[in-house]
Amino acid sequence: MSDQLFKEFNPVSSKQWKQQIQYELKGADYNETLVWESPEGIKVKPFYHVDEFESKYAINTPVNAFAILQNIFVHDVKKSNERALDTLNRGAESICFTLENETIFIEDLMQNLPLEKVTYYFKLPTLSTDLIVKINTFSSKNKANCIIQIDPIGQLCSDGNWFENLEKDFEKLKSIASTSKVSFLNINSNIYQNAGANMVQQLAYALAHINEYFNRISSIQQPITIEVSVGTNYFFEIAKLRAFRLLFNTLAKEYHHNLDCHIVVTPTKRNKTLYDFNVNMLRTTTECMSAILGGANTIANLPYDALYHKDNEFGDRIARNQLLVLKHESYFDKVNNPADGAYYIENLTQQLAEKALLLFKEIEASGGFITQLMEGTVQKKIQESAQKEQELFDNGKEILLGTNKYPNKNDRMKNDLELYPFVKQNPRKTLITPIIEKRLAEKIEQERLSQEQ
Repeated sequence: MSDQLFKEFNPVSSKQWKQQIQYELKGADYNETLVWESPEGIKVKPFYHVDEFESKYAINTPVNAFAILQNIFVHDVKKSNERALDTLNRGAESICFTLENETIFIEDLMQNLPLEKVTYYFKLPTLSTDLIVKINTFSSKNKANCIIQIDPIGQLCSDGNWFENLEKDFEKLKSIASTSKVSFLNINSNIYQNAGANMVQQLAYALAHINEYFNRISSIQQPITIEVSVGTNYFFEIAKLRAFRLLFNTLAKEYHHNLDCHIVVTPTKRNKTLYDFNVNMLRTTTECMSAILGGANTIANLPYDALYHKDNEFGDRIARNQLLVLKHESYFDKVNNPADGAYYIENLTQQLAEKALLLFKEIEASGGFITQLMEGTVQKKIQESAQKEQELFDNGKEILLGTNKYPNKNDRMKNDLELYPFVKQNPRKTLITPIIEKRLAEKIEQERLSQEQ
C-alpha cells in the first residue's frame, strides 16, 4: 500500500531535511531553536527519521486487552455488592474492592456477581493472612478471577511505617507466596508520580521497589500487579508505560520470573484542579488515551470531581463513559502495539528505559530501595523534582487552564467541598518520612477559597 501511495515521490534523507530546516531558520541555531529538553534530561528533536533510527527493543503492548475498572470502597457490604452489579451492567469490566476491615464476608460481597470474564481486585487494609486465605478459597471454589493487592513497601512509602515491621511483613509475604494460588503482590508506583517525581525517577523507583520483593522472596510464582499513574505529557506517558514493561521483564528474567506484569493505570491527581473542575475531564481523557496506547492491561479513570466529592453515581458514570467511548466508539481496542514504528515514541521509550536503568543501578549500589527510603534519599530526590515543577507552575511556565491561566474568577467552591482537597497534616511518630502526594494547584486554590465571600 505504501509503495503505491508514495511511488511518485523521491525519498528524502535525514540530511536533506536538516539542510532545509537550517535554510528556513535563516541563520538561527538549530539546536537552540528547535531542540528542547525535558525535566528528565531527554532532548526532543523537531523530527525523527528512519535514517537515524534503530529499534533496540521488542515491546509487546496488547491494546485490545485493556479492561475498564471501577473502584468501590467497601463500607457497607450489601450496598457495595449492589453497586458492583450496577456498575458491571453499565459497562465496567473489572471491579476493585477496597476493604475497610478484615471481617468482611467475601461470599456476601461477591453474591450474584458474574465471575466469568470479570476480574475482581481486593485492596486489603492490613497484611491479613486470614483474609487472603478466604479470598483464595472463594476463588478456587467458584473459579473466580481474583487479584489481591498487598504492598508493604508501598505502605511504608505512603504511611511512613510498615504494617508491623520489616521482618514480620516479609515473613508473612513469604508464607503467602508459597500458598496463594491468587496473584497477591502489588506495586503501588502511583505515589511517586503524584508526589512529583519525574518520569525517570518513577520508573527507577518502581523497578527498585519491585527488586526488593524479588530479593527478599525466593520464589514468586504469581503475576505481579503494578499500579501506575499517568499525566498529560501524551507521548512521554505512552513511552513511559512501554519502558515500564520492558524494564520489568528485563529484571524479572534475572530472577527466572517469566510472567509478564499486569499494569493497572489511573490518571494522576497532581494536575487535577478544584476550580474549573470540568477541565479535569479533558485531562483524564488524554491520560486514558496514553494509558491505552502505552499498553495498560486495566484502566481505572479518575472522576472529574474526585478531589472534593465523595464517590457518587454521576461522577463515576462520566468517568466510566469516557473509557467506553474510547473503547467502543473510538476503536482504541482494535490494534496491538500501535506505537511500533513511531520513531519519536520508540526513541523516547529507549531513552527513558536507559536513564531509569542507570538510576536503578545507582540505587542498588547504594544499598537498595528500602535503605534509600530509610536514609531519606528517595524522599529528598522526589521533593527536589516536585519543587522544580512547582516553580514552573508558579511562574506560569507550566500551565493548567482555568487555574494559573484564564481562571474564572466567578467560580465558587467553598460550599461544595465534601472532601478536604489538600495535603492532610497528621503529626505522629513514623519510621521514615513518608512520601507526600501533593497537587500543583493547592496553594492557588487555598488562596482563592480564603477570599471567597
